[in-house]
Amino acid sequence: MAPLPIVRTVADLRAQVGAWRRAGETVALVPTMGALHAGHMALVEQGRRMADHVVASVFVNPTQFAPHEDFDRYPRDESGDAAKLAQHGCGLLYAPSVAEMYPEGFATAISVGGPAEGLCGAFRPQMFGGVALVVTKLFLQALPDVALFGDKDYQQLQVIRRFTRDLDIPVRVEGVPTVREADGLALSSRNAYLSADERARAPELHRALSGAAAELAAGMAAGAVLEQVKARIAAAGFRSIDYVELRDADTLAPVERVERPARLLAAAWMGKARLIDNVPVVRG
Repeated sequence: MAPLPIVRTVADLRAQVGAWRRAGETVALVPTMGALHAGHMALVEQGRRMADHVVASVFVNPTQFAPHEDFDRYPRDESGDAAKLAQHGCGLLYAPSVAEMYPEGFATAISVGGPAEGLCGAFRPQMFGGVALVVTKLFLQALPDVALFGDKDYQQLQVIRRFTRDLDIPVRVEGVPTVREADGLALSSRNAYLSADERARAPELHRALSGAAAELAAGMAAGAVLEQVKARIAAAGFRSIDYVELRDADTLAPVERVERPARLLAAAWMGKARLIDNVPVVRG
């Protein structure tokens, strides 16, 4: 298998994408922070179904991390990532440096509201502004027809959809269903932080959300159901719960009862790993 071509500058990225464009071919973009797993490969595979070529970016974005967070220890494995991408038919890896993305004198920020408010936005207030900034730059650098993001990061997906519409960026934003381990744990690069014992207990987050979703879909009010979820995951050994909330699936506005498609979302700490998950809730 031929090695995956890697470009590290905007100019080289645009040169390759421009050549595909001149040939009348379409491009899908899969933005990632690396440490790739089967969930990322699902994005690549969906991109291949939707476009002639897939570009994956690997960039651990410093603007979405607070000083106390895990930017420095976030798992990195470019050679392993490139091999996985090549195996799944990715056409190009874009791996810019921090200096390429944020050159000396960089002075621009993006402020986002709406779906960025609450949930992870309350606990990581710097995150979605940083996400909006880097994804906007990636969109303008690659000019893809479609960009693929996972449903696991559902709030992030809705934030990206919102600012893409608000800024009239001509990119189709496509969500891809969460890929899970056999026991239900959502795949995440941060699962590497879990000890063996923590890994065994972590799937209770998804099990608790799935059980609650069935009750909410049957018409139960959110209050008592959400408290039951918190009690269940606390009993499983999650040391801290950031939130368990029921939100409108489109706007992410809080809802008490499910009248239209909703999403049940949670974030909780198992050891050193902050795990997030969500499940759809549709009235039965």
